[in-house]
Amino acid sequence: MYSFDYDIPTRVLFGPGRLQTLHEEKLPGSKALIITTNGTSAKQFGYLDALKQELALAGRDYELFDQVHPNPTKKNVMDGARMAKETGCDFVVALGGGSVMDCAKCIALMMTNAGDLWDYSPSVSGGKKQPAHAAAPIVAVTTTAGTGSEVDMAAVITNVQAQEKTGIFFPSMFPTLSVVDANLMMSVPPRFTAYQGMDAFYHAAESVINTKEHPIGEMFALKAIELVARYLPIAYKDGSNREARAYMALANSLAGYYMLCTSQHTMEHVMGGYHTELVHGAGLIMISHAYFDFFAERKAAEEPMIKMARAMGVEHPTSGKDFIKAMDDLIASVGCADLRMSDAGITKEELKKYPQRVHEVLGGDITADPLPLSDADYLAIYEQSYR
Repeated sequence: MYSFDYDIPTRVLFGPGRLQTLHEEKLPGSKALIITTNGTSAKQFGYLDALKQELALAGRDYELFDQVHPNPTKKNVMDGARMAKETGCDFVVALGGGSVMDCAKCIALMMTNAGDLWDYSPSVSGGKKQPAHAAAPIVAVTTTAGTGSEVDMAAVITNVQAQEKTGIFFPSMFPTLSVVDANLMMSVPPRFTAYQGMDAFYHAAESVINTKEHPIGEMFALKAIELVARYLPIAYKDGSNREARAYMALANSLAGYYMLCTSQHTMEHVMGGYHTELVHGAGLIMISHAYFDFFAERKAAEEPMIKMARAMGVEHPTSGKDFIKAMDDLIASVGCADLRMSDAGITKEELKKYPQRVHEVLGGDITADPLPLSDADYLAIYEQSYR
């Protein structure tokens, strides 16, 4: 029989327009550090002003840290934590996509704990310490549909010097409160809509094939796969379609509710550790066919892949290959069939370094694949994916 823990402590305000209700909630502190990207979208489209208004209506003061990179770095985290301490902030509000929310979680951790973020990293060069104190409270306002970071405790951070992109997570890093408002996602351009949506898809697909999956996780994951397959192509082609955006926001959060990633995510983190400009969702797409087909060829995940194919609308699927075709068709429908590792600066020669790094960074559970992968298998998947 199954044995598992289930605890999702985050209160979620879901639906178009829900940002405008944030001031009605009991916020977890008196002064917020608003954390957002070093780009312009949150300011340009009025999301930052709307958030400031909500904090003002709630009677909360705030400071602004707007230096988060698309792949957040250890330096981002330490700079943000320093600012929070110097200005007397006692909680954080993340406004942005996965990069911002992940950075905010780690800033919250370092607001209350001593030392350097990497003291708490589980990666090969990390200190692997347990924090002495819980992270400062976190409010997450997501502006993308991809990472599910608004409902989980995980953060992915890059240590540029160590060339490590790894997951850092402790239970206190669950957001206390999250806003999932599809109105904030209408401005995401098509290419990033595709990358983010496919990231959510792989969160769910990896969870379904994960050997440690259980009924609650599978329930969330299969519904997320169904919604992504149906609505991502629509949102990609017409970003103003409110129904498609809202359903993609739902798919994103559902995929994050019980995310059990396998080695696909770890393999992408290896790529991103060496190439910090590589968009996470794009990296996942690049290796996905070879990765999932490795198991389909060996009939190692037939039942879960048939379930996923059925969720994607395939009538009477009979094998894992039906899922592979449906996934490939979905990738093509959102303009991503021609993504190339070489365009991201990856060389075929460097792929030889990657298998060892799979054991040294953290992205997914490499022990939970449908079949154990050897270093030769990892290399073969990378090489088959290379263009």
